[in-house]
Amino acid sequence: MKFTTCVNRTACTEDGTRCRACGRSHEEIARLRQLTDAITVFALDMDYDNMDDFLHYLAGKVSKKVKAAQDERLR
Repeated sequence: MKFTTCVNRTACTEDGTRCRACGRSHEEIARLRQLTDAITVFALDMDYDNMDDFLHYLAGKVSKKVKAAQDERLR
C-alpha cells in the first residue's frame, strides 16, 4: 500500500469507510492522528530547544526500525 495524504485537510471526508479525497481508511487517518498527537505532547513536555533535530532523529529511528522489521519478515 502506498501512503497518500489529503492535499487540503479540509477536503478530507469522514463519511463512508474511506476518505474520498485521499483514499485512506478512516481507521488509518485516526491512528496516524493519535500517533501525531502523542509525539506532539511528548515533544512539548520535553520542551526541546532544537525541535527540528528531535524530529529528524525520530524520523531516522523510525525509518531504520521499519526497514529492519521488513527485512525480518522477508526471512
